[in-house]
Amino acid sequence: MKLRLQNDRSDSRRALKLRESSTVMQPNSSERGAHAGNGLSLNLQPELLTRTPAPGAAAAPASPENVEVRVPITSGPGESGGGASSRRCRVNSHGHSHSQSHGHHRAQHHPNSEPELDSPDSDVDSGEPSTSLSELRCLFRWIQKSLPFLVILCAKLVIQHALGLAVGVGLFTTFLYVNKNIQTQVFLQDRQSKLQSVWLLLFLTSSTLLLYYTFLTETLYYCLIFLGPTIQPLGFWEVLWAVGVTNFVIKFLFMGIKCLILLLPSSLVTYRAQGRCLMLTEEMGQVYQAMAPVPLWFRYLVTYQEADGTPGLTLGVLLALLYLILKLLGLYGQWTSLLKTVRIFLKGEHAGSAATRSQCSEAGDVCPICQGEYREPRALICQHIFCDECIALWFNREKSCPLCRTVITEKVYKWRDGATSPHLQIY
Repeated sequence: MKLRLQNDRSDSRRALKLRESSTVMQPNSSERGAHAGNGLSLNLQPELLTRTPAPGAAAAPASPENVEVRVPITSGPGESGGGASSRRCRVNSHGHSHSQSHGHHRAQHHPNSEPELDSPDSDVDSGEPSTSLSELRCLFRWIQKSLPFLVILCAKLVIQHALGLAVGVGLFTTFLYVNKNIQTQVFLQDRQSKLQSVWLLLFLTSSTLLLYYTFLTETLYYCLIFLGPTIQPLGFWEVLWAVGVTNFVIKFLFMGIKCLILLLPSSLVTYRAQGRCLMLTEEMGQVYQAMAPVPLWFRYLVTYQEADGTPGLTLGVLLALLYLILKLLGLYGQWTSLLKTVRIFLKGEHAGSAATRSQCSEAGDVCPICQGEYREPRALICQHIFCDECIALWFNREKSCPLCRTVITEKVYKWRDGATSPHLQIY
């Protein structure tokens, strides 16, 4: 009962205060006239909202949060539409300015977060270079700054190894010149020049002898018989140089054999037999080139310094054995190819079967390749007819019929045209 009396007293006091405040908030008569002249009247009527307590429960004390004040705004009868529109404009302008100020405040409140989110787009829009492009630019600038030093260093290396570089350039140009001329002579067939073949043979012989005479003290010719040269010290670059020179000399040797084949009279060696001889010569030359570097690299891998001791010797032997295993695997494939070539050389190979006169007449008695009369005509499995030599020359580069592209052979024997492989066997 005491608690209820105290709550009632507190409620009556708050109601009294609200009535006093309402009397203060109500305008006087002069103010009402002014507002009426302006067409706007404010009636502030506080309403006390009380909650009905549940039966049997103690009445909760009224808090200021339970009090709600309603302020109705009514317009007077003399208010015009222009006044209302002006008020709406003022309210809208106030809301717009408030939203702008609020947006400005948000922009100031997050000055760092928004640029971080928009940074990828700004990079794309501004056209800034990517990371890879910037790295390339840095590399280009480094090369540009270091270019004078690189030129000086290259000049020093050229001066130190002028003889070796001159020998390498001379061997390569000699190989290209002779290889091209041999292919030309093979293509000319009966119109080939014997004098040109003699010149090529002499050119190769003189180049090889001049090379070995220049480096007579190094005994590079020992490499041709699987012996090591007398180069001291035998380092990596010395081994690489000796292997490269030996590889070119072996190419020259077998190119000279091809020149000798071209010097044989056509009555003794037909064009097809000549092609088989050239193919066999090239296959044998490639096997020889693969075997020549083995002693040099084996010696280099096994050689060790005294300071290395037993671990250095053991590691060298292991590396040399691994090199020999890999080399034997490579030689097995080349040996298989050589055996196939020997089999073709002994048995011969003809594309298709011999064509009859009726087949030749139906085809027009003109070879589609040479545009001349048939010479030893051969009919392929696709029933197209060609000269024996013409189709043999075609199959040096292709596996299919020249007209219908039907596959005729499984392998292209490209060495029949007298070409020499430019591959440098350095291992």
